[in-house]
Amino acid sequence: MKLKTTFLSALLVTSSLYMAPAGVFEPAKAVAAPGQSAAAFDQKVINRISADRMYEDVYHLTETIGPRVAGTPAEKETADFIKERLLSYGYDVEIQEFAISDTVLGHLQTDAGNEVLVNVPAGSAATADTGLTASLYDGGLGYPEDFSTEAVGKIALISRGGIPFAEKVNNAYAAGAVGVLIYNNIDQPGPINPSLGSAAVQIPVGGITKASGEALLADVEAVGGNVTLTVSAIENATSQNIIATRTPKKGGGDGIVHVTAHYDSVPFAAGASDNASGTSTALEIARVLKSYPIDEEVRFAFVGAEEIGLVGSRYYVSQLSQDEISRSIGNFNMDMVGTSWENATAIYMNTLDGQPNIVSETAAATGKRIGTPSELILYQRGASDHVPFYEAGIAAVNFIRREPGTANLEPYYHTPLDTIEFVSAERLKEAGDLVGASVYQLIKK
Repeated sequence: MKLKTTFLSALLVTSSLYMAPAGVFEPAKAVAAPGQSAAAFDQKVINRISADRMYEDVYHLTETIGPRVAGTPAEKETADFIKERLLSYGYDVEIQEFAISDTVLGHLQTDAGNEVLVNVPAGSAATADTGLTASLYDGGLGYPEDFSTEAVGKIALISRGGIPFAEKVNNAYAAGAVGVLIYNNIDQPGPINPSLGSAAVQIPVGGITKASGEALLADVEAVGGNVTLTVSAIENATSQNIIATRTPKKGGGDGIVHVTAHYDSVPFAAGASDNASGTSTALEIARVLKSYPIDEEVRFAFVGAEEIGLVGSRYYVSQLSQDEISRSIGNFNMDMVGTSWENATAIYMNTLDGQPNIVSETAAATGKRIGTPSELILYQRGASDHVPFYEAGIAAVNFIRREPGTANLEPYYHTPLDTIEFVSAERLKEAGDLVGASVYQLIKK
């Protein structure tokens, strides 16, 4: 792996996180170009990183576009937004389209016009485009004895617990129900996603919160009201990566630094922290670095379909040639860097093996120089888009905010509460300064 030789030796001396065994890194001789210190290069970046600009992008992604589920028009709209922004900065932009697994989406509404958050599990039957409108039947826990002839032609409202989800659904179907809504038996902000396993069910199924289930029993089922459940299958779906590249002018090096962030979200979540925060930060770093002289190639990869299994980043890495992999210096991946949750006072630098690498060491040295307010913690963890890079032999770090000690994520994670209300402009700025200045140290001329 090629290392940035103009910076690394000083980095190893100054970093407080260095833990790798001797011989992992090759020492270098120079710290910076004549007449310029590393700190001077830092200032060229952090003086231009704008918290307001990043916050405005989070607002657009969450309040204007909203949830950006893989394969949906909203995800494609986001990709177009990112593409146009990067083109306006003068980058060479490539779109990588790739196939994703079929999925299902749902919508639930009462006849009074009230919308209810619903998750549709894989394996659910679809409805007509106009949805399934029916009255509700209180199916208890979904045991056979919980059903009577009154269930025929109705949507069974069943509590979680007692028996598997698929068994509940099949019991309801055998009793003549035309749909099933399963509500949680514990209080959680987001609706449950009742796994049906490999079972084939013949009717549409949705999962809702405990509060929604109890409200439907009291306000709809008890008075004979109707609900409309719509289940739409997304087949032959695709997602896309948006890749912006800057190469050094003639005479530069041949290394590559990859900066990544996923832009999709889970259903019902506006995805402000996860991951409009990382997306907006990567866009701002791309803006700042669009014209500075560079000595190594930089690629900004905004990847889709992360929430369904790191699909976009795996595709991106799979398309790298062996030569590109061997020339790769490292990957800076940003995920959930802007949460305002007060307990998330640390920036975790997650590596898959828990060991430091050129990316974590560069960030540690940068943080020390610029006085990054938050503690930087090296931690062993996958579960984000740095994983495929590591698996390909590329040094990779996921930058993410967590609670020190517990390593907990914010309580809004993967819930409808992941809104801009819980994103901090100051923490976006902190992430932009840290990662932006670190990237620049590795690519600068």
